[in-house]
Amino acid sequence: MHKTTLVGWFFFTNFEIMPSKSKVCFFSEHKKFSLKDRTRLKTFIESLFRKERKKLFSLNYVFCSDKKLLDINRQFLEHDYFTDIISFDLSEGIGIEGEIYISIDRVKDNAKKMGIPFKLELHRVIFHGALHLCGYRDKTKSEKSSMRFKEDQYLQKYFN
Repeated sequence: MHKTTLVGWFFFTNFEIMPSKSKVCFFSEHKKFSLKDRTRLKTFIESLFRKERKKLFSLNYVFCSDKKLLDINRQFLEHDYFTDIISFDLSEGIGIEGEIYISIDRVKDNAKKMGIPFKLELHRVIFHGALHLCGYRDKTKSEKSSMRFKEDQYLQKYFN
């Protein structure tokens, strides 16, 4: 069973073929994009929320192109620039519900510029979005430092 999500006028197809009991779902605009170890990653993301003492109800990750994310950035945030991630907190109660949009183009470009593997940068951005929904910000130098510390902490736990 394929699920779809709609933001504005964008449709994305769910990676999953079988229904999942997970609170985390992955969608993609790109048929060529593949996310390995999805079940493990979903479990880890759910554990991230528990470690941060946040109740997760549902979280959709949508992997898309620069163009799609720029369109979303313009339409919903009135920003006219490329970004690697946009997080939407859709929570209405005690638990967290959200959608996180990630530009695969930006993540690839950023990984190349920083000289790090794409997989590492992709997971950093995935965890970055979850941390935003947990309440972490990255506008000030101090906030950026705290966010980076948490990202590094979760990357280390995930990859070790």
